[in-house]
Amino acid sequence: MRVLYDTMYGEFYRVLLKKGFTADKADLSAGLFADASRDGVYTHGLNRFVKFISSMEKGCVDIHAEPVLKEVSGVLERYDGKGGPGNLNAHFCMKRAVELAKKQTIGCVSLSNTNHWMRPGNYGLMAAEENCIGILWTNTVPNMPPWGGKEAKLGNNPVVFAIPNGDTPVLVDVAMSMFSYGKLESYARSGKELPVDGGFDSHQQPSKDAKEILKTRQCMPIGYWKGSGLSLALDLIASALAGGRTSRQVGELSAESQLSQVFLAISLDMLSDKEAILAEIEKTLKDIKETVPMSEERPVYYPGENMMKTRRENIDQGIPVDEEIWNQVLGM
Repeated sequence: MRVLYDTMYGEFYRVLLKKGFTADKADLSAGLFADASRDGVYTHGLNRFVKFISSMEKGCVDIHAEPVLKEVSGVLERYDGKGGPGNLNAHFCMKRAVELAKKQTIGCVSLSNTNHWMRPGNYGLMAAEENCIGILWTNTVPNMPPWGGKEAKLGNNPVVFAIPNGDTPVLVDVAMSMFSYGKLESYARSGKELPVDGGFDSHQQPSKDAKEILKTRQCMPIGYWKGSGLSLALDLIASALAGGRTSRQVGELSAESQLSQVFLAISLDMLSDKEAILAEIEKTLKDIKETVPMSEERPVYYPGENMMKTRRENIDQGIPVDEEIWNQVLGM
């Protein structure tokens, strides 16, 4: 089933207004959710919208809250998210980081006491569209064991790298687990097997069964021990810069909230050799595209390229939806 972008945006906007959002906030939030599905990140677009509404109704999200500046220290601005909507808080912080970068080359904004930011790639693209390199990450509730352990002690702590390149920027948007929990839930609903091992089953064996991994809560870190170490580093740096909770402290709460996040923007326009930088980015990506593919049916894409292809297809043909979830939204 496919749904037109404007129709999806309109339903999100309608529901958010009914739940008490102002028109401006409903417009921005609905757009961020619809953009995620438009770009093929269905797990953090439509599929996440129902969870977002549920978290609002449970009192985890204060829809009226806005980030408050806590401290300025050099190039760093620290904000308290006040438990507001995670996507709106993140959009504010990335926008502010870009503003700072345009004045001083580098802008760094940290955020404490916020909620799930939905699709983080949205905010990386904000930087790239302003000719800035974007680097941003978050911690999460503990949902991944450290390498060699059984208990979930680490967050899968997603990180984003965005690099300008005309209308097809480089966009790396990854969690520190092989698959995000949203992706695992998507595979579990479809009954499909994961393409590679994504975690461990109840017998501590590597598994491609998403349902089993959701039961054990034992996701496999990317790069095994390397992903485990990266997850820990991202968590500790985010909490330190934000003056907020670590994943361990988030795990002490009744629900995933009060997260710590970091948003970095680096303006290429402020660098004297920006034209040479952009030219080398283009040459490097062209070189990657000239790689002989292992399979004729699977061309080589650089990160973000296939997203733009998916975006054009979904705008033209409509966005694929999980019919059950779409009907839930229609019924709200």
